[in-house]
Amino acid sequence: MAPRSHPILEVRDLNVYYGQSHALQGVDLTLDHGVLSVVGRNGMGKTTLCKTIMGLEPAASGSISFDGHSIVGMGSAEIARAGIGYVPQGRRLWPSLTVDEHLKLVARKSGAWTIERIYSTFPRLAERKNNGGGQLSGGEQQMLAIARALLLNPKLLVMDEPTEGLAPVIVNLVSDMLIRLGQEGDIGVLLIEQNIGVATSVSEQVAIMVNGRINRVMDAGVLSADRDLQQALLGVGRHAHDETPLDPKQDAGQVDDDRAINEDAPTKVYISNPKSPTRWTPPVPVRVIEGNARTVTEAPSSAGRAKIEPLSARIQGRGTRVLVAGTLDTKAVELRYIRDILKGYNLNVQLVDLSTSGKPSGAEVPPHEVAGFHPRGASGVFTGDRGTAVSGMTEAFSRWMAVQTNVAGIIAAGGSGGTALATPAMRALPVGVPKVMISTVASGQVEQYVGPSDIMMLYSVADVQGINSITREVLGNGANALGGMVKARTAPRGPAQADRPAVGLTMFGVTTPAIQQITKALEKDFDCLVFHATGVGGRSMEKLMDSGMLAAIVDLTTTEICDMIVGGVFAATEDRFGASIRAGLPYIGSCGALDMVNFGAPDTVPSKFEDRLFYEHNPQVTLMRTTADENDRMGRWIGERLNEMSGPVRFYLPEGGVSMLDAPGQAFHDPAADAALFKALEETVRQTSNRQLIRLPHNINDPEFAAAIVATFRGFHGSVARKASGA
Repeated sequence: MAPRSHPILEVRDLNVYYGQSHALQGVDLTLDHGVLSVVGRNGMGKTTLCKTIMGLEPAASGSISFDGHSIVGMGSAEIARAGIGYVPQGRRLWPSLTVDEHLKLVARKSGAWTIERIYSTFPRLAERKNNGGGQLSGGEQQMLAIARALLLNPKLLVMDEPTEGLAPVIVNLVSDMLIRLGQEGDIGVLLIEQNIGVATSVSEQVAIMVNGRINRVMDAGVLSADRDLQQALLGVGRHAHDETPLDPKQDAGQVDDDRAINEDAPTKVYISNPKSPTRWTPPVPVRVIEGNARTVTEAPSSAGRAKIEPLSARIQGRGTRVLVAGTLDTKAVELRYIRDILKGYNLNVQLVDLSTSGKPSGAEVPPHEVAGFHPRGASGVFTGDRGTAVSGMTEAFSRWMAVQTNVAGIIAAGGSGGTALATPAMRALPVGVPKVMISTVASGQVEQYVGPSDIMMLYSVADVQGINSITREVLGNGANALGGMVKARTAPRGPAQADRPAVGLTMFGVTTPAIQQITKALEKDFDCLVFHATGVGGRSMEKLMDSGMLAAIVDLTTTEICDMIVGGVFAATEDRFGASIRAGLPYIGSCGALDMVNFGAPDTVPSKFEDRLFYEHNPQVTLMRTTADENDRMGRWIGERLNEMSGPVRFYLPEGGVSMLDAPGQAFHDPAADAALFKALEETVRQTSNRQLIRLPHNINDPEFAAAIVATFRGFHGSVARKASGA
């Protein structure tokens, strides 16, 4: 979507009166895009703001601009035609019209929002399409009011208390829909909301309205975390029924936009209005509120330690839902067979139907609910063409899975299409959550399905088509495997190694001695996770780093770059090193195994390399020595990536050889090729005190080289282990 030249909504010095009552007092508000929440106590002017924007109340003075055009003085129908949808308080439906008739009254022939997409977003409306407005529950009426506004395909949606009086499950549905609208960016949303949890979860910024004015616009995360500030500005926060712990360490937030409270700050009580306010009462300045705050606990004398969470604590989250996913229109018998076995483990099992045929579904999660997560809604899935429909459902299922919580495990079964449909969503789940894919293609090349995740692929032997003597055994094994894994994760675990932060290390067969020495030196204080640098190994490590599951990495073996640049079988992607760039953490790396390109058996090596130097690692792995020109290209590519890192960088150049085979007297020893690599790195890397290349006169597997890596690591991360253990 092209960037807008004007904010979608801009309100400037807006004043509105009810007789002599000054309802809106110089309101200033800007919504560039996405969702902006407005919160405040009752009677502060929030609904008046909505009505004035929609032309239902006259503005005494000030301006309201919609997409760069003034709408002050326009009628409400004219404003709606211009592209502003309105969801008012009270819903305002026709009791005698059915759901379908309500929608057909406002549906347009073109636009992203269609009746079909509405039904996929709100499956309950589809189930009650022939019910009259007066026959709907309050939550269903609110869905219909929202749907009616969306069918206008507005540029801006003004919503006044959309979750008021709704059951929690409906509130969650509305919240998910608002989050998707914000992510898609096609519709701006001005949300008036009393529910602080909803208001702060669906938007990045929250405007706080006090006595007819916008008191401040602040970060939603800050407001969500700070119950004291909520009490000070909104009169909400802790109550007798609030289950939020009273420990100030768990309730740290921010007093204002500029001054943060640390985790050990004292607890304060704010009195926002010493006298009962009226509409004409001027707002109490925040500095006065803060200055009058009473401290009720003393701050500890010592600063709190940084909290270092070990990987084991991150990957052992306990969900309660087990998902059985697949196309029920073709695999219903098989999937229900798996479900019934899992129910025998006393698990909460839910069927997720990924069918694209449009047939009725009895699943707990029907196809339309998943399809609604496609960027174009259900219309992007139910296309009538099998290929595009499956592709659309694959994307929708991945997006649906990304926002799910409380998932204890997932299992799917199918052929090549079903495997391609289910596994991308499985990869969206954290490492450690059990994932089983029973597939007809599991005996072949499965990297495209598993990727950097921990998916267990089980070959179906016979086609997944009906229950017979083979499928009964294989499907049963898969179901029991998942049931056992889920149960094992819920069982109590001993302390084991749970207090050690995780560090990722990259290794190849020809750099094994180096990693073994480094691991031995670090394993007392760190949980050392070694990743085999086979393309997917590097991606797995970086996925964990992106997820915040690694405290540090020692990226000693960067050989995947050889295969990416030259054309081997263990290639990295262009995003190699990307996790370190994004994390901003210290990076320690080296040139491990940059002397070799990997191929399969000798007869698989491309003919264009027939005159090169090869080494048969084993009957299924053939290594090819990199040339000086290839080393130059690799050095420059790596150097540019190192330049993008913002954290401290130490990249080691082992002059005695980058692998076992590159040591003096070994098959790949080539000082000229190594010199080309080192020279390219030194010419490319912009060295500073923070970013350094370090030459060492050792082979990468020599003890002296490992000792230097460990010393640097301890300098960067030695305190991490001590803090984690509370030393």
